[in-house]
Amino acid sequence: MAKTLNGKQKAAILLISLGPEVSAQIYKHLKDEEIEQLTLEIANIRKVSSEDKGVIIAEFFDLLVAKEYISSGGIDYAKDVLEKALGSQKALDIIQRLTATLQVKPFDFVRKTDPSQLLNFIQSEHPQTLALIIAYLAPEQAAAILSALPPDRQADVAKRIAIMDRTSPEVIREIERHLERKLSAVVSEDFASAGGVQSVVDILNRVDRTTEKTIMESLEIQDPEMAEEIKKRMFVFEDIVQLDDRAIQQIMREVDSKDLALALKGSNEEVGAKVGKNMSKRAADMLKEDMEFMGPVRLRDVEDAQQRIVNIIRKLEEAGEIIVARGGGDEIIV
Repeated sequence: MAKTLNGKQKAAILLISLGPEVSAQIYKHLKDEEIEQLTLEIANIRKVSSEDKGVIIAEFFDLLVAKEYISSGGIDYAKDVLEKALGSQKALDIIQRLTATLQVKPFDFVRKTDPSQLLNFIQSEHPQTLALIIAYLAPEQAAAILSALPPDRQADVAKRIAIMDRTSPEVIREIERHLERKLSAVVSEDFASAGGVQSVVDILNRVDRTTEKTIMESLEIQDPEMAEEIKKRMFVFEDIVQLDDRAIQQIMREVDSKDLALALKGSNEEVGAKVGKNMSKRAADMLKEDMEFMGPVRLRDVEDAQQRIVNIIRKLEEAGEIIVARGGGDEIIV
């Protein structure tokens, strides 16, 4: 009977087999629509034979193993290992079932490469090719690559990422073949979405302040509207003045006092006043003494301290502990 079941029915039987506690944990990772569909399937299943249960669990296990092989070595590696373990036909069946639902992202092999090595690999490429590759990287990896490019190329590549919309599978495959002898036998035939303004924002939120300033200053000259849109979605240290007092106080509990003193050394009076307003007089006096005791400091150290504080603010925002209004006042909070 298991051979005649569709994917949803098999998933429902698997959840029944795993029990309510494990199934509840799996539900947390599903969309509402998926939960509704699976719940309906579970409700419609009256009885599951031990044979069907065993077949479906074994199939699920095979798919997990195959997915792990793909993650560590790619489609071809997974196929080779499974063929040796299970035979050619069964290996092919597993790979086909898995890749029917698994989205193998373009440039998968690139994401597994160390950024410094990857930079040597791609830095001579055309800016448009660089933009396409970087758009598919994790933001942290993309930030490392973008920061290491020459200043005159950083803004150019960032702009190309921002205006990038959809790239045809043929173009992606051609670039992949150019960069790697083999990547994957399965690439979605749908147009792949990558890039856009938010992609640039995600990257710039992770680069150092010097790189961020270089790119933004160039974009303000080349494309003021795009630069303004990017700035609306970003949060920089000086934007602390836009936060409410409760948020400032929450941030102060998380920030290292040395970082705060260092960050304020390179900031304006408005930021200092906003921070001081949300501290006790004793704490504000101690902060002032720390800043005076520091003497001259390097700009890079100030920027690094500011970036660490901004990272804390973004972390608190993502956790829902503070609210950061974006969009130049257009966002209404009620």
